[in-house]
Amino acid sequence: MAFDIEMIKKVYANMPARIEAARKTLGRPLTLAEKILYSHLDADMKLTDYPRGASYVDFNPDRVAMQDATAQMALLQFMQAGRPTVAVPSSVHCDHLIQAKAGAATDLDRAKHESEEVFDFLASVSNKYGIGFWKPGAGIIHQIVLENYAFPGGMMIGTDSHTVNAGGLGMIAIGVGGADACDVMAGLPWELKMPKLIGIKLTGKLNGWASAKDVILKVAGILTVKGGTDKVVEYFGEGAINLSCTGKGTICNMGAEIGATTSTFCYDDKMSRYLSATGRADVAALADTIKEHLTGDAEVYANPSKYFDEVIEINLSELEPYVNGPFTPDLATPISN
Repeated sequence: MAFDIEMIKKVYANMPARIEAARKTLGRPLTLAEKILYSHLDADMKLTDYPRGASYVDFNPDRVAMQDATAQMALLQFMQAGRPTVAVPSSVHCDHLIQAKAGAATDLDRAKHESEEVFDFLASVSNKYGIGFWKPGAGIIHQIVLENYAFPGGMMIGTDSHTVNAGGLGMIAIGVGGADACDVMAGLPWELKMPKLIGIKLTGKLNGWASAKDVILKVAGILTVKGGTDKVVEYFGEGAINLSCTGKGTICNMGAEIGATTSTFCYDDKMSRYLSATGRADVAALADTIKEHLTGDAEVYANPSKYFDEVIEINLSELEPYVNGPFTPDLATPISN
């Protein structure tokens, strides 16, 4: 079994009470991002209304994911921790050291030869410390995580900026440095500045040639490459429900290009179906039992400007394909121009 069902059961068992305590302490409805963040507060942190964009807060992530290029230093550091195994489920994915140049088979063979020592080291350390190891050719880290490890309401850190892809399954998934990953694997809390919140209300339904990527391309044109810095982007509305789970993942993945801490979507039927389609029907069944906690409170979405620091509305029915660039991903141009 690729995913840790017992860990997910534990997260879901604790989540309702923690969310209710946070709602009572803050004295207001909560966004999805706040529900996940406050339900993952470190035990030594006081439950209070931490000012967004100012307070540094300790969290306990559920998972760690590492790609081969950045896993090396993280694991070298972890080996000095003196632990017999990692404190949280962790995985290593060998994909970044494979250069796309001549063709899949040729490129893979070259990478295995040129980086053989690295791959052997990562495999050996992973085997010793109970870390999941995905060998060269197994696939791209972010897709592997989405298909095997991501789960609604969870918190994950990864040593790659596009770790945020897992937001497509309703996670708070954040790209970090190797030292941060080492700390979490060693059982230490992880520090993050309490992020500000951007709410993006999606209405309508994609049509014509428009696809999920055009949503984030338009958002990049609005927010620029720095507009998401120290912020979590939360998508909601009927338009969000109309998007496929993989489409949500695409949008969250490219949220890295606006500098966002991460992006996420509320749990819905598309996510449930995706979990079942990828062999995780039991995770979907668990999520269904607490689905009211895997989305923001209704009052938040009824009056988003009151609860988000910034609100953007996009009508998917009117969205057209975009071309972004050159030289910068926030130079957004609809094809009609």
